[in-house]
Amino acid sequence: MKRHLEALLRQALNDAITAGELPVDRPPPFTVEVPADLKFGDLATNVALVLARQAGRPPRAVADTLLARLRDPEGWLAGTEVAGPGFINFRFAPSFWRMLLAEALAAGESYGRSTVGAGRRVQVEFVSANPTGPLHIGHGRGAVLGDVTARLLEAVGYEVEREYYVNDFGRQMDVLGRSTWIRHRQLRGEDVTLGEDAYPGEYLIDVARALAAEQGDELATLPEAEAVARCRDFAAGVLLAAIQEDLARFGVPFDHFVSERALHAESVFARARAALPADLLYEQDGALFFRTTRFGDEKDRVVVRGNGEPTYFGSDVAHYYRTLSRRFDGLVNVLGADHHGYVARLRAVVAAFGFDPAALRVLLVQLVNLTRGGEPVRMGKRAGEFVTLREVVDEVGADAARFFFLLRKADSQLDFDLELAKKQSTDNPVFYVQYAHARIASVLRQAADTGIVLAPEPDLTRLGDGETEPLRVLVTFPDVVEAAARDLEPHRIVFYALDLAAAFHRYYNQHRILSDDPATTQARLALVRCVQQVLRAALGLAGVRAPERM
Repeated sequence: MKRHLEALLRQALNDAITAGELPVDRPPPFTVEVPADLKFGDLATNVALVLARQAGRPPRAVADTLLARLRDPEGWLAGTEVAGPGFINFRFAPSFWRMLLAEALAAGESYGRSTVGAGRRVQVEFVSANPTGPLHIGHGRGAVLGDVTARLLEAVGYEVEREYYVNDFGRQMDVLGRSTWIRHRQLRGEDVTLGEDAYPGEYLIDVARALAAEQGDELATLPEAEAVARCRDFAAGVLLAAIQEDLARFGVPFDHFVSERALHAESVFARARAALPADLLYEQDGALFFRTTRFGDEKDRVVVRGNGEPTYFGSDVAHYYRTLSRRFDGLVNVLGADHHGYVARLRAVVAAFGFDPAALRVLLVQLVNLTRGGEPVRMGKRAGEFVTLREVVDEVGADAARFFFLLRKADSQLDFDLELAKKQSTDNPVFYVQYAHARIASVLRQAADTGIVLAPEPDLTRLGDGETEPLRVLVTFPDVVEAAARDLEPHRIVFYALDLAAAFHRYYNQHRILSDDPATTQARLALVRCVQQVLRAALGLAGVRAPERM
């Protein structure tokens, strides 16, 4: 929709410049947006405001000049208005909306997709939870936000790779090994207790049982350090497999699982260190520091401790060295909001290896507050410290969980009510959208049952002027997809789906789709069929099913 108006405005601007009416050498970028209040029009632009300084004229005078040059051979514009300091508001004629509907119908399932990112490769790294326990609901939110971001980028033409960076190296893995070793000894009847720094969840009892079943009494014969290392490796493998199973059930695929331990085993850290400019590294107090302050970080960071072990940040240097060597055009990293202070040092790594730090974009994900009927949900014994993603998906289903995780911007805390997510009523937002899709499917079945064959080119002029509300929402879909991908705002897709579902439900309650007039029926069927098509596409981008019956 915006592109049509942008083309008209550019033509008017070029004509005015050619005629000497606007002395502008290089027209600056301008925006075309849907006004916050539709009483101001269908679209509005700031083109006159951004041109005024170059043109040396008041914005309203620039607006009048552009409107005088505006060509509308198709009669799409019903009215224009210069408002406030120089905004131009536009109202479209019914013929314009019908033209856009015809375009959407002709595009079919490809409607909303574009080639904006064609020829460019992007890596999206997300979840990347330590394999020390089950995924919790915070990981679940990050999983959905990362997955939908990847889907959006693919929808606008990017080639996308999804990566899970497995943090299976360092102190937390040593704690996992020792915790599993203690659980194993407890199962053998030894009177040992978990330390304060151990993982308390009961899930490690199951891991220890599986370990005992596989290795029998052999562990008890090993030196403790070797036994703990074996427990660590076994537990990490079992827990990573469980994580992968949970993600698969949740509809979140990955192209690569990259092991931090493997990066060190394959000497990637050593190669990364050698690739850095020598003046960016220095030794102090026995440790090796990276001059991240040179790139805007608040202080330099340790990459190798005094004992010779790489730090967590040192591992990230190796990880980004490997990733950057694959020559992606962009990197997206989905991180918990508690990592906000980590972003500057990651960008420093990107810059240090000679890449544009702006190529790394970070999506910070805030906490999830889980409630049941308004009351906080208590943590379970199995996980020990959190509610697992598996528990939530088992209770409400993957569709509801995914949709609810998208109901707020990533950087806003999310209240997730389990009871609301299970409701089979229009109070439940995911039910509300899915019901709109199923309702249209029912209408189409009724039409088929009465012998109506959908016309390939219905007469859309039979849609009355009062029937454009769902169409006005429908035709913004390509713009929404493009903006959501550009701005890394996956929540926009479910916001859009809710708006379109609401417009359809109102339309359904106000109009008889299967009317007494065959031509009107065909036009209305075309409209609701297109609404269904776009709802299905929006739900697909969210990774949510579009049911035919409910």
